[in-house]
Amino acid sequence: MWLLRNFCALRGCSCIHVHKVRCWLPSSLSKSNSNCQIITKLNKMRANPIVKKLNTPEFRSIFTDELKTLVGIFCKYNYELRVAGGAVRDILMEITPKDVDFATTATPGQMKEMFTLEKIRMINPKGEKHGTITVRIGDKENFEVTTLRIDVVTDGRHAEVQFTTDWQLDANRRDLTINSMFLGFDGTLYDYFYGYEDLQQRRVKFVGDANTRIKEDFLRILRYFRFYGRIAPEADRHDELTLRAIRANAQGLAKISGERIWGELQKMLLGNYSEEIMLEMINSGLVVYCGLPLRPNVLEFKRLCLALKDFENPHKPILFMISLLHSVEDAIKMHERLKFSAFERDLAFFITQQREKVDEYYVSLRDYQKLCLQAYIRRDFVEELLKYKHKRELYDKLRCWEVPPFPVNGSILKDRGSIPTRKIGLVLAQLKLIWADNNFQLSREELLEKHLPLVTENLVTPPPSPNYKKVKKI
Repeated sequence: MWLLRNFCALRGCSCIHVHKVRCWLPSSLSKSNSNCQIITKLNKMRANPIVKKLNTPEFRSIFTDELKTLVGIFCKYNYELRVAGGAVRDILMEITPKDVDFATTATPGQMKEMFTLEKIRMINPKGEKHGTITVRIGDKENFEVTTLRIDVVTDGRHAEVQFTTDWQLDANRRDLTINSMFLGFDGTLYDYFYGYEDLQQRRVKFVGDANTRIKEDFLRILRYFRFYGRIAPEADRHDELTLRAIRANAQGLAKISGERIWGELQKMLLGNYSEEIMLEMINSGLVVYCGLPLRPNVLEFKRLCLALKDFENPHKPILFMISLLHSVEDAIKMHERLKFSAFERDLAFFITQQREKVDEYYVSLRDYQKLCLQAYIRRDFVEELLKYKHKRELYDKLRCWEVPPFPVNGSILKDRGSIPTRKIGLVLAQLKLIWADNNFQLSREELLEKHLPLVTENLVTPPPSPNYKKVKKI
């Protein structure tokens, strides 16, 4: 009872905020043998969270007819509904939000009952266990609405949550102050942890203690750097205490799935100060847990960042990651960690194997045109290689090149009957190179009558070449 009385007293205080509650009754009161533990944090918090009222074009832009219907339903059943998180931040930065998330005091069960009565279609039931109900209104617009919650138990990746009706508690569980604000539909801005001031000053700060926030979900390390690139006015205005907390928790990234890490890295690499942020991440000992070598190729990374300034944005994030590698073996290990798409994986293998051949084996436009004709090599791979190696003139010429139709195909060769089926692909590849060497001018008859006999006579199965479809683990 003493613990419960003190918990209530702390909740009523305007300056001390309960950070986390883990409650198991002692064995005398339940079957559990654990102890009841209430952990408190002294967080900087407003006594009155109402900061201002908005009536900006960005705020008004979210009010579609479908949203008005959604708001009306929550009002009808007397549940609070507010805009949450990133959309609030964007509106305050005078950016029209692309995605709008909502928070509510209604539980998932209450929302399901309410939407059923109103005959509103509910979709994506997977989110319900996390408190999220997704509805589609008017068969035009989807809305994700999440119940206010607190993280009861965390393991650095996932959290066990408990629903609440307290907006302050929900704000306290969020990662950054600039992401912890709410916006009412009358324009009222609710800010418990001075996110508004941090946004005005372009500061990226964790809610409360950075070390505690990071340990709840280690992906917040990368989210910090991503939002730094979006918010900060300069490349090197990191708070040293925050960087210390990040460095101390670097190993926690090993617990995070590669897909989640790559998702954050892509957004960071497309943002401001991506070069400086990546170098800070390297200095902080983070990248080895993100699929990169222990000692990344920093000089090559800096060269690429300078080279890409001569090309139009945006650039593929995978290019920056490739530049930090030393070999194709590094590319394989990076793919195993980050689970790239097939395009990203194959491009990483291609560039790490071909980049040293530029200016030695590949010099003229014709060399790159011939490279485009090879099996398993996509034309856009060759274009990305030219960008990577800062060959702007060749890049522009190759992009303007229209490939003439090749006059021979597999069916024509098969009809001749003298070539084993399994060799047809090799013969076509050789004929294409001869065709390219003759300025793509050879006719079908010239290729078949003059060059095909010589190709088949000298046909030798080449040694295994890089297979960009399947790569064996090393």
